[in-house]
Amino acid sequence: MASGTAVQQLTILGSTGSIGVSTLDVLRRHRQRYRVVALCAHRQADRLFEQCLEFQPRHAVLGEPALAADLGARLAAAGCPTRVAHGPEALIRMAQLPEVDTVMAAIVGAAGLPPTLAAAVAGKKILLANKEALVMAGSVFMRAVRENGATLLPIDSEHNAIFQSLPANYAGDLAASGVLGLYLTASGGPFLGMATADLDAVSPDEACAHPNWVMGRKISVDCATMMNKGLEVIEAHWLFNVPAERIQVVIHPQSVIHSLVQYVDGSVIAELGNPDMRTPIAHALAYPQRIAAGVEPLDLSQVASLHFERPDLARFPCLALAYRALSEGGSASTTLNAANEVAVQAFLERKIAFTAIARVIATVMDQLPAGVALGSLDEVLTADRVARAAAEQLIARSSG
Repeated sequence: MASGTAVQQLTILGSTGSIGVSTLDVLRRHRQRYRVVALCAHRQADRLFEQCLEFQPRHAVLGEPALAADLGARLAAAGCPTRVAHGPEALIRMAQLPEVDTVMAAIVGAAGLPPTLAAAVAGKKILLANKEALVMAGSVFMRAVRENGATLLPIDSEHNAIFQSLPANYAGDLAASGVLGLYLTASGGPFLGMATADLDAVSPDEACAHPNWVMGRKISVDCATMMNKGLEVIEAHWLFNVPAERIQVVIHPQSVIHSLVQYVDGSVIAELGNPDMRTPIAHALAYPQRIAAGVEPLDLSQVASLHFERPDLARFPCLALAYRALSEGGSASTTLNAANEVAVQAFLERKIAFTAIARVIATVMDQLPAGVALGSLDEVLTADRVARAAAEQLIARSSG
């Protein structure tokens, strides 16, 4: 760090999840450069306790009052001065603290939208790992970023790779930048080589056994269905102002190339690296500089070969549903995301089969009006609640 450079002060939304843990691993390598102001989690109080002891944040947040009270007592007994709060409103406060420069938005699912949007309204530098902010509320969120001078840096490995591969002055105009389109790479998940007829019987543990990445259970199931890639298509549309027909998905089982940008002159620029989320996290934390992430350098001689194939939409119907939602616009992506969250949870609880996830989402999208314009957070959250209720009723009827 150059002499006199100000210390970045951070709030981490979702500090006990895989992205949060990886973020803290990068930060502990650069303690002179970063200061953790707030750590926020939902229920993992023991892990949050250990994080508070190590990083000594001014604030911590848990989802429930009893958990927060217990954590506060434990921290006080340990001599840690961290103040503990609870609930959604506390998350919003942590995202808007005046002393905070940077917000790592890593809460999975719809719960991460309000505090991430609050960070945009406060004009923060947002490291966006919560894709639902753009999937559920793309127009609302991007308007808040523009109007409040927030800085948005993508953490998903695919979008971070695209960000690194686009021209440095890219401002959302493909033609002016000579960009033909984007390629999002996908590993294909744990069931890429499995017969489609056998997918009905796979278990939650099998679906969560990702071959390359270590992630939480919800996002692991999304990778197995390729809904995660579908959500990333929607996210890329909003991040880079690219129409759906210019965003292609390609299966790349080695997960070495994280995504690619194709240019009109025939060039294709890609970002390569070992599959480790600390790389995009470190890139976004230090941008436009570079810092060590603790990631092993890629040894191309060990890669041996790289394979690519088009996704089979019969095997991965969730990907097709995501393209449909982007085409319909408006509330369709909110409906898609809400129904998916409910269906994935039902699968993890063994209430429905793996293949029923896509059927639940498709039925809910068919039932609800498509393309309804959403102009505010309240309208987004209302559409989310309606879709969740529809999915829950559908699952209850099918398992009753």
